Amino acid sequence: MQTTKRFPLIAAVAVLVACAAGNAAADTMPTGRTTTQPIGHYEFCQRVPAECQPGAAVKGPVKLTRELWARMVEINNAVNTSVQPRTDMERWGIEEYWSYPDLYGDCEDYVLEKRRLLMEAGVPAGNLLITVVLRPNGDGHAVLTVNTDMGDFILDNMEPAILPWSQTPYRFLKRQSADNPARWVSIYDGRDPAVASISSSR
Repeated sequence: MQTTKRFPLIAAVAVLVACAAGNAAADTMPTGRTTTQPIGHYEFCQRVPAECQPGAAVKGPVKLTRELWARMVEINNAVNTSVQPRTDMERWGIEEYWSYPDLYGDCEDYVLEKRRLLMEAGVPAGNLLITVVLRPNGDGHAVLTVNTDMGDFILDNMEPAILPWSQTPYRFLKRQSADNPARWVSIYDGRDPAVASISSSR
């Protein structure tokens, strides 16, 4: 993994790229109909129902200020470097168990912790969406989408930089609904397959 010293610079470059588009449409992933909720998230909602209740009506994408970007960078870096990767089988003895991480966690646990910390920082829950993707090798993976007025940005435990969703190497499948955290919607990932499967340097 790249050193954390490079993280703020790489992340800043990513957001500058997004800003350089000027008046162009924000890089927002297109979503579709309601789809199945991941079983791990369903069971998490049963254990922690307060985390999955509809909140205040979504007022649209959150404004991406310098302060918010700095907080996103700080939280992404802190969680990625403080939590050590362990599979659910290694931690709990079962294939799928979503939970907040302690010292250890897998991709969903990183996402839950980042979402929790950003909510504490004042970001509305409806703009912090757990997202399921496929990695270039075909493995399933979870990332956090932050829906902003400059587009959808991805916080990922496998990547130190915060990237616009379209600049990641993943195939996007589904994510939480902005209106209801227990409801999931499909994602129309219409990018060229060659773009969505760029080799990762991880």
